[in-house]
Amino acid sequence: MSDRVVMYSRVGCHLCAEARGVVQEVCGRQGVSFTEVDVDADAELKERYGDEVPVVTVDGAVVGFWRIDPTVLAHALES
Repeated sequence: MSDRVVMYSRVGCHLCAEARGVVQEVCGRQGVSFTEVDVDADAELKERYGDEVPVVTVDGAVVGFWRIDPTVLAHALES
């Protein structure tokens, strides 16, 4: 994946829908694209992130899960 920001999610997850809005807003302001990955489509990702979705990473480092803080995400993008 080439995007700096990756959001691991699953279909039907209400927290994922909320997080998607936060990620879209913050990434849009910063001019950064993001990739969304369905953890249920990959057994390894489901095992790793299944109980914590949504999980957001920046440059491979987890910056938040369940409820994504826009300030923390923005700060991670500035680093």
